Amino acid sequence: MKKSVQRHGKVDLTFAAPPSKSFTHRALIAGTLASGKTTIFRPLDAEDTRLTATALRRLGVAIVEQPNRLIITGCNGAFRDKNPTTLDLDNSGTSLRLLTTLALLCNNPVILTGSARMQERPIGPLAEALPALGGTAEFQNQPGYPPLKVSGKLRGGPVEIDGSVSSQFISSILMAAPYAEKEIEVTIPLPPASASYLDITLSVMEAFGAKVTRHGYERFAVSNDHKYKGRRYTIEGDYSSASYFFAIAALCGGKVTVTKLAPDSVQGDRRFLDALALMGCTVTYGKDEATVEGTGTLRGITFDMSASPDTVQTLCMVAARASTPTTITGISHLKFKESDRINGTAERLRALGGDVSVDDDSITICPAPLHGGTIDPENDHRTAMSFAILGLAVGGIEITGAECVNKSFPGFWDAMKGLIP
Repeated sequence: MKKSVQRHGKVDLTFAAPPSKSFTHRALIAGTLASGKTTIFRPLDAEDTRLTATALRRLGVAIVEQPNRLIITGCNGAFRDKNPTTLDLDNSGTSLRLLTTLALLCNNPVILTGSARMQERPIGPLAEALPALGGTAEFQNQPGYPPLKVSGKLRGGPVEIDGSVSSQFISSILMAAPYAEKEIEVTIPLPPASASYLDITLSVMEAFGAKVTRHGYERFAVSNDHKYKGRRYTIEGDYSSASYFFAIAALCGGKVTVTKLAPDSVQGDRRFLDALALMGCTVTYGKDEATVEGTGTLRGITFDMSASPDTVQTLCMVAARASTPTTITGISHLKFKESDRINGTAERLRALGGDVSVDDDSITICPAPLHGGTIDPENDHRTAMSFAILGLAVGGIEITGAECVNKSFPGFWDAMKGLIP
């Protein structure tokens, strides 16, 4: 599918934020491990979250879909798998990583695999941590990368893990930890990538009854006396997806309001709004909404996005229209996403006339006249959506393979119908 994006003038729009992908993944897992029934209200129905749900069903868990809700009959920490299982998680890194430690609660070995790109995304630090917890991980092809075969039992105890490539390695252990034979204490020797996602993990865990003692992002102790209990749980709106709407106001001028957002959310991508405010936009919050007004010329900034990885590309699009240079730091781990989002974003912006330089941990975008062109996102949903938004300011941008947005935001093009035919 192709989408042609033309330049648009000032806007006055209201959107509803889709449900959070990160919260949906974690609520599915907590509800699966819990005792009793869980009803998840307003879950995100997207390719990635469906992959997690399908994998959990393959392990014997009953997950029933109803309109705008999922009903899960929890397994109380004991899967009912009868044979070795292969879980194909396609291109969902969150699914594969979060389910890796969960495999130690199965009766039989589990092989976790995915797409060709998934097999290029590292999982070595998580696999190397499993033996300390009672498990084993055997790489089936290339050491350090999926597919991998996980077997053993979740015995528990102390474990050290490097989360500098992905905090999901840490979240994987934390989410399964209440069902270990003894308390798990996780030590993190290096600052974790995207640390704010650990706050999401803990928020869901504690909502379902887990007890976690933490020392910053350096140490977490998870009690094995406090298991998950089934409950009714509503998924909050997603700041990552909302960033595209907010960027419209910044790039086109005018006002955009996004509803169904928690102003006090622990989502790190909420900081995208702080960046827009520094660039000259007016940002205001309501009870369950936020509004951005584009007030004129955008100014460049230097901004650390280490806790806000999924809005880096959106911020790059806004930076490309700023009057002075912008440097975005703390982004080295973006090389290991669905694509290399640092170099890929730079190359695509240069193809449109942009002046962009990169190093291992930052990207700098300088003012330059931009023109239209064709953008192939190479199956990266966030690349497709961010460059579509840039197209509203530049005009003449065609997005190929536009259906890749289904990975995280299936309703994106429908939401944009008034702006992008």
